[in-house]
Amino acid sequence: MAEGAIDLRGLNKPEAYEEAAGAIDRLLEGINDPVAAMATISSVVHYGFGYLWTGFYRRVSPTLLRVGPYQGTVGCLEIEIGRGVCGVAAAERRTVVVPDVAQFPGHITCDPRSRSEIVVPVFDEARNVIAVLDIDCARLNAFTEEDQQGLERIVARFARGA
Repeated sequence: MAEGAIDLRGLNKPEAYEEAAGAIDRLLEGINDPVAAMATISSVVHYGFGYLWTGFYRRVSPTLLRVGPYQGTVGCLEIEIGRGVCGVAAAERRTVVVPDVAQFPGHITCDPRSRSEIVVPVFDEARNVIAVLDIDCARLNAFTEEDQQGLERIVARFARGA
């Protein structure tokens, strides 16, 4: 099903994430491909919310994340598990919200315009971390608990088999 980009910026966050999740579900209906799901999620969230960078880093070894489908400028190609916001989220198996990236020890700068960031671990059916969803914003304090809840709900599809 083809669906144009949706602008979610005028909605309150719970409603916006509900709309985003519905659009993603419709777009991916009948598709069981994690790469297609990552690409679609990246596009819907990036354009829907107007973020600076939105995408996935896939776990390619026990110690390494590699850039996957994304929207935005060129990202860092590889990130070690445990390093930077993405690596910490993967290592600690938890969502990491960074109100000001300049205050995060060990932050890896891929785009100097980034001011705040949220990284959500992506689990498979066996609860293994298979990727992280990384979103950067050019504004400070861009991400709230509502963003965390909405994004965690969106990536939960991978635990159900993408």
